[in-house]
Amino acid sequence: MTDRLQWALDAIDAANRADPQGEALLYGQRMSAELARLDPDADEVLQIAVRGQHIERWTLPRTSYPEGKEGYLAWRREQGRRHGARVAGLMAEAGYDAASQDHVAAMLRKEGLKRDPSVQMLEDVVCFTFLRWYFQPFAAQHDPAAVQKIVEKTARKMSSAGRARVRSEFDLPPALAAAFLD
Repeated sequence: MTDRLQWALDAIDAANRADPQGEALLYGQRMSAELARLDPDADEVLQIAVRGQHIERWTLPRTSYPEGKEGYLAWRREQGRRHGARVAGLMAEAGYDAASQDHVAAMLRKEGLKRDPSVQMLEDVVCFTFLRWYFQPFAAQHDPAAVQKIVEKTARKMSSAGRARVRSEFDLPPALAAAFLD
């Protein structure tokens, strides 16, 4: 690991240590662990994007936006913009060039999903992290029909290779597993 990569990851972790719920740091570490497992040769920009996926997310509460799908989507877009800008700024401090900063910001805004392999890998890592660490508690609190829809949306965002890995790595009920078929 290069010094500047270590500096950038440490800076993201330092920012996320301020999370009053204590979840942001753990989430970033889980994301990095999934990336290391799924793509051990990931480049530095992707490693930084993965770690910074939810940097300081708590600073813009969901309640700042209206209820419903429109409000949720507006909140998510703004979070992506904020995360991208914050992580790009840390990369600048670490000595990364403008192109790398721009790419990480675009990745965190999810620009190029299904077209940019780095953005797609980031999304696959997000989905694996959700399934491995957050799915069961989420599913236990929601109606099965809503859970099915969330799983279907998750699967649609993933690459074909990612969906295949989900089928081989997770023991999902048949109705949920079907969402990951090509």
